[in-house]
Amino acid sequence: MFDFQQIVPYIPFILNGVKVTLQVTLLAVVLGFIWGSILALIKISNVRILKWLAVAYTSVFRGTPLILQLTFVYFATPQIFGYNISKFEAAVLTFTLNSGAYISETIRAGIMAVDKGQWEAAKALGVPYRQMMIDIILPQALKNILPALVNETIALLKESALVSTIGLADIMQNANIVKGTIFRYFEPYLIAGALYYVMVMLLTWLAHGLERRLRRSD
Repeated sequence: MFDFQQIVPYIPFILNGVKVTLQVTLLAVVLGFIWGSILALIKISNVRILKWLAVAYTSVFRGTPLILQLTFVYFATPQIFGYNISKFEAAVLTFTLNSGAYISETIRAGIMAVDKGQWEAAKALGVPYRQMMIDIILPQALKNILPALVNETIALLKESALVSTIGLADIMQNANIVKGTIFRYFEPYLIAGALYYVMVMLLTWLAHGLERRLRRSD
């Protein structure tokens, strides 16, 4: 019924997809965090037009399927902008734009959850707004939203499997190639699933360690 001997020679090939999966995920998380922070600050600003645009942007990216966003960026970019975007660029750009929308709401909620007394004390001391946000408000907000950011990273790691739909050689795509080569489904997908599971567990373990360190530093 199962023939794992047949898939053994292809395991290194599937493992090659780990690098691409991690590259897409890590780049999208870092860039998404930066973009999400900018959006969050815009949302709590008093500039109405920018605030409205940020809210509309978030609504669009949270309200449409990620796979639609990915295929749109990859296939429509050459048509609209005349730029022949690579599969890797399309994947990172799409996940950055998507995760930025979700992260912006998380950061915004974290900022608004900071005790108002912190805001009032900083203003009373004459601390400039930019310095107040960087030195006082954001560090406290990040401690509160760390679990949510970890959850977003884990979700992004798993959703990165969607890049196989545009042919990027990640774990899922390589498993699909092996499936088509040996005409067996269970074994390659089991290997792929195990790799995703191990990466998620490692990320969760690292996050718990970071949370414990942050609690001890309080």
